[in-house]
Amino acid sequence: MKPFLFLGTRAEDAVADSEYDAVLRCSGLDERDFRRVRLERDELGRLDLADWSGIVLGGGPFNVSDPPELKSATQHRVEKELRDLAERVVEADFPFLGACYGIGTVGSLRGGVVDRTYGEPIGAVAVTLTEDGLADPLLAGLPEGFWVFLGHKEAVSRLPEGATVLASSATCPVQAFRLGRRVYATQFHPELDVEGICLRIDVYRDHGYYEPGRAEEMMALARVAVVTEPPTILARFVEMFGC
Repeated sequence: MKPFLFLGTRAEDAVADSEYDAVLRCSGLDERDFRRVRLERDELGRLDLADWSGIVLGGGPFNVSDPPELKSATQHRVEKELRDLAERVVEADFPFLGACYGIGTVGSLRGGVVDRTYGEPIGAVAVTLTEDGLADPLLAGLPEGFWVFLGHKEAVSRLPEGATVLASSATCPVQAFRLGRRVYATQFHPELDVEGICLRIDVYRDHGYYEPGRAEEMMALARVAVVTEPPTILARFVEMFGC
């Protein structure tokens, strides 16, 4: 099997490693078969898509809707590299799964708009699959409604041309979509478990994902949430596209 590629953008080592470890665990693969590039540290270069089974893009503190003048040189570079890659991925209908920052990257293509209209504080949210979501092979076997972990300042307010909504929530109408047959994006984090989200609540306590001083409360709420279905999405992605 050709390896899969995981692209991360987190500068904080503890969270970056936790995210990658969770992706490996949920996918059932090891580092040999699911390799990682940390884009906040290393340039991506031009990938030959033929070398890979598929690509997963994780989340991070970057936002495509940040004012350009507030973006660092690293963020500008990462966004350009990811946009160039995303355009190639969509054109080739290459297997791709973007989570959180990934939905911002793909969601801004083909006339799509990503802005601050539908941000959600970090925590657990109930999502509902659309009819298309229930019929989609990546989400096969999932119940119509289930809980997810998330936390985001921006979201898709207008879908890219030709995109299909797969999941929604009461506070964010686009929780997942598909573009073409094999390009997917989720607003939530399929890899996150309780330990992972509590780590992010702690590390990102000053990044504006929730009101100051509520870290312990947010962790307590996360610990009582029942979030079990999302990890199957990563396992299913690998099952569908491993070659």
